[in-house]
Amino acid sequence: MRFVKEIPNTYCKTSLYVFNGKYIIKFEAGLLEQVFKVSEMDVTGEQEVEEMLNDMFYARVIQRFKDMAEDFGKLLED
Repeated sequence: MRFVKEIPNTYCKTSLYVFNGKYIIKFEAGLLEQVFKVSEMDVTGEQEVEEMLNDMFYARVIQRFKDMAEDFGKLLED
């Protein structure tokens, strides 16, 4: 997997990789991470991948991190 770049934003650490014909977008917040894969055939390049990551998408990513943290917290309580 080849690191391409970090994508600056105000929400969370976002890194872009390329591997096996796919762009891999990795979001990190503390101990949690989310990964999305996009086929290189579905986009024209790195710029288009970045343009896909709008505020609405980041809002869903952040909500998912909150849900993940809540689920993990409950798991540790049991």
